Amino acid sequence: MDQLILAAECDVANEFICAPEDVKELFEFTDVIFHIGPIGVTRTIFLFFLAAFVVVGLLYFGLRKRRMVPSKFGVVIESLLDFVKNGIAKDVIGPEGYKYVPYLTAMFFFILVGNLFEVTPLINFPITARMAIPAFLAIVTYVIFVIMGFAKNGFRYFFETVWPPAVPIGLRWLVGIIELVSIFFLRPLTLAVRLFANMVAGHLMLSLLLGSGVIFIAAFPEIGARAAIGLFWFGFGLGIYVFEIIVSVLQAYIFTLLSAVYIQSSLQFEH
Repeated sequence: MDQLILAAECDVANEFICAPEDVKELFEFTDVIFHIGPIGVTRTIFLFFLAAFVVVGLLYFGLRKRRMVPSKFGVVIESLLDFVKNGIAKDVIGPEGYKYVPYLTAMFFFILVGNLFEVTPLINFPITARMAIPAFLAIVTYVIFVIMGFAKNGFRYFFETVWPPAVPIGLRWLVGIIELVSIFFLRPLTLAVRLFANMVAGHLMLSLLLGSGVIFIAAFPEIGARAAIGLFWFGFGLGIYVFEIIVSVLQAYIFTLLSAVYIQSSLQFEH
């Protein structure tokens, strides 16, 4: 939990809450921890691949043995798969949604594991709090729904977006501009920023509250009764800790759901 100890020079006698001089040090891990040939692997890169391996492990061990009475672990994995398959792909996209189940499932599990790294002991860092990862996932979704929109509807997908026939002609130019900017420019941006901002906010709150609590409590011999502030911050931080578990699951669901919504809207854009 090294990143929660925010400042070795924190003035607990005068500062009500301890914060780093630059909050970027809570998110940037540029030190190379080991090399694979000429490639230096930082902590963020390591956690990225760790999340991928965890997802593969969860799916492999959860599904490798189909039994009449599955284990509790198997029930959980199968329930999550069924939720993505029927609760998101089928319900949102429709019958065509089944072909997108592998993508939506992989994305849901990867984001979920990456988010939960925030509350995982000895890790305490959500990889989705690095903008590159939500941005990459959002771009993949963007490429899929744009390509599928053109593949199924041809150039009508673009023309009827810019000049929607269902809109009164006097408003078509305005609605067309709004739709053009929204679909082809804003969707990937807002999809990425939504996940990124929520995970950054949660990680920052946990780091400040739990870190300040630890520092104040550890400084009890020097500051006496003021160390009680640390108990308050630490207790509040634990409450946020539980809340962040819910947020981690919810953000994985929202990102996957919106990806399915965007795919559906490109396949049946006239609706």
